[in-house]
Amino acid sequence: MSFTIAHLRRGEKGIIREFNEASVPIKLLELGCLPGNEVELVQVAPLKDPIYINVNGTHIAIRRSVALQIELEPIEGI
Repeated sequence: MSFTIAHLRRGEKGIIREFNEASVPIKLLELGCLPGNEVELVQVAPLKDPIYINVNGTHIAIRRSVALQIELEPIEGI
């Protein structure tokens, strides 16, 4: 099982490792959701969809289904 944005808890961070470009909207790529960038989970909506993340200082709301497609390398010690 891979570790994705959907597996983060509030305040946790990770480095984007990889994703299938066909499953991630181009708008997310334009906003900085690229391999090597740091992602922090800001908040999860009450019904667990959408998920609010911080990438490069930009707060973005993404669907849980998209968050499950973006694999992360967890940052330890946070």
